[in-house]
Amino acid sequence: MSDYEHRYIDFGGIRSHYLEAGAGDTIVLLHSGEFGASAELCWERVIGALAERYHVVAPDWLGFGETDKIYDFVSGSARRLKHMTMLVEHIGVRRALFVGNSMGGTALGRVAAAGEPKWPLAGVALISGGGYAPDNEARRSTLDYDGSPDGMRQIMRVLFHDPTWALRDEYIERRVTASRAPGGWEVISAARFKAPWVPARSQFGQADNTPYEQISVPTLVIAGANDKLREPGYAHGLADRIPDCRLEVYENCGHMPNLEQPARVVADLLAFAETLVLEPVVARVAIAER
Repeated sequence: MSDYEHRYIDFGGIRSHYLEAGAGDTIVLLHSGEFGASAELCWERVIGALAERYHVVAPDWLGFGETDKIYDFVSGSARRLKHMTMLVEHIGVRRALFVGNSMGGTALGRVAAAGEPKWPLAGVALISGGGYAPDNEARRSTLDYDGSPDGMRQIMRVLFHDPTWALRDEYIERRVTASRAPGGWEVISAARFKAPWVPARSQFGQADNTPYEQISVPTLVIAGANDKLREPGYAHGLADRIPDCRLEVYENCGHMPNLEQPARVVADLLAFAETLVLEPVVARVAIAER
C-alpha cells in the first residue's frame, strides 16, 4: 500500500490529478519538468515521512502525470500557472508551505516574487529551482530525449550525482513508461516549437529577471553541490537576493535532492515548517479515486 491516495478533480473541462496524504496543516509539493515527470516520481520518497505530521498535497502540473495533456502555444507557462492556481483553490489550500523542485521551484519562485502572490504562501522552499539556468551540454542532453531506455538513462545521469540511478532497470522502465503516456512527450517538446518567422530562442541560458528581492515570506533554498544543470555556487547568489532566506547545500547530490537524499530533505522541510504559521485546507472538494 502506498503512502498516499490518488485524487482527481474536473474543472474547466480539464481533468486534474494530485496525490494526498496525512492530515492537519498543509504542505504543497510542486514537481519537476523533465520528460516523464510527475508528482509521484518526484515526491514518492518524501510524501510518507512528511505526512506523519502534515497534510501533504502533490499536484500534477497541467500536461504532466495524470493531469490532461494540454499545452498553450500562446501563453505557455502562464497557462500552467493559472491551472495550478485554480487547482489549489479547488482543493481548498490556505496558508501552506509550498515546495518546488526544479521547474516547480522556478515557477514557485516567480509566484512568490510577484507583488501580490496568487497562491496562499506561508513559506516557500526552492529545491534546485530559481536562479540562472544555463544552456549547457548537460541540459541539452535532457531535451533530446527519444523515448528509449538509453535516452532516459542519459537524463538520469544528468539529474543525479549517484550514477547508479541510471543503472536501475526497473526505475528506468517506470520513467520510460511515464514519458510515453499519450501526449506526454509532445507537451514537453511543445515549449521548443517555433514558427518559421519567429526567431529561435531557448528558454534556457537567458538572464533570470525574477525579482527575488520581493519575496515577502520565509524561504528555504536547497541545492545539490553537484547539480549538472546549474552553475557552481548558484544557490548562494540566489539566497542572497531573498530577504528572509536560509540555504542548505547538499554535498554528493545532484538536481534531485528529494530523491537522492530524501531523509535530509524531509528533516529540513519539517524544521522549516515548524517556523511557519500554516493552516489545514478550508474544505474538501468532490473527488474521484483511481
